[in-house]
Amino acid sequence: MNTVKGIRIMLVDDEPHILQFLEIGLTNEGFEIRTTPDGMSAVTLAQEFQPHVVILDVMMPGVDGFEACRMIKKLGFNVAIIMLTAKDEIDDRVKGLTLGADDYMVKPFSFDELLARIQARLRNQFPSLLGEVIHGPFQIDDLRKEITYQQKVLELSPTEYELLKFMVLNHGIVLSKSKILDKVWSYDFGGEENIVEVYIRSIREKLNDKEHRLIRTLRGAGYRIDLP
Repeated sequence: MNTVKGIRIMLVDDEPHILQFLEIGLTNEGFEIRTTPDGMSAVTLAQEFQPHVVILDVMMPGVDGFEACRMIKKLGFNVAIIMLTAKDEIDDRVKGLTLGADDYMVKPFSFDELLARIQARLRNQFPSLLGEVIHGPFQIDDLRKEITYQQKVLELSPTEYELLKFMVLNHGIVLSKSKILDKVWSYDFGGEENIVEVYIRSIREKLNDKEHRLIRTLRGAGYRIDLP
């Protein structure tokens, strides 16, 4: 549940039982939920609540889901919109995506599938909320303490993880051994600076960086990661 703490989801549907079902399920998953039954109030609530994800029904009286989608996207903040419809028609899906929707689901749908699509949108548009940060070929998942390189999870020790994370987050910057020791090993480290070389060598092997093109050594200055 802690992995989604602080993530805001707005539910928009004119069918009360659907709103209640989704609100209970997503609240139990740890999301912060607000609901509204129509398109016009959805736009007002979106401006106030600024949700990360909107689950938006298409078929509503008055301002329908298509118009609400267009208006919410024009508010100017980053938001993922997943549209719901009872119609399985290509034209509706194309129209929704053209107006700015990020995904589309056809009723009836399973809660597990909706949850998976929400997680996919969060990974795509708000990776840092899930403890994930993407830089070039690296994906850092700080909740799982994992780093993926070129879609492969690296087998790293805890210290290797912290060292590589520090270097990736500071890519393009020359990092001296003393600065690395301060940030990764902390100020009370009493060993030699050469320990950094040992860990860099191990990480290079795991990255298959034999020619040091990824982790560069700048003699007398330190190390720098260059990302494409």
